[in-house]
Amino acid sequence: MLNSILLQAAQGAGWMNGVMIVALIVIFYFFLIRPQSKKQKEMRKFRSGLQKGDKVCMQGGIYGKVSEVREKTVLVEVAQGVKITVDMTCIYPTAVDAMASGEAPKA
Repeated sequence: MLNSILLQAAQGAGWMNGVMIVALIVIFYFFLIRPQSKKQKEMRKFRSGLQKGDKVCMQGGIYGKVSEVREKTVLVEVAQGVKITVDMTCIYPTAVDAMASGEAPKA
């Protein structure tokens, strides 16, 4: 009789374990996967909308102004008469937006 009670309890716990695994997957989706994919979508939209004259921040922390947008690269003017070619994936939101969020140096 004790064995049948323990067996029934184990079967109920197995069902509960399945529910907990599904709950963990849902939690991971809403707290990790969804926000990251949303951020990537916003970055793609930002990079595809780059235009001449936009202020940008590059991955290495270099600030500049877009001089020319090419297919996969961007020509960025970092100082008067100094232009560098940068891969599109290294461009981040504008310097003005970065300063507003407190990420850019005040200098």
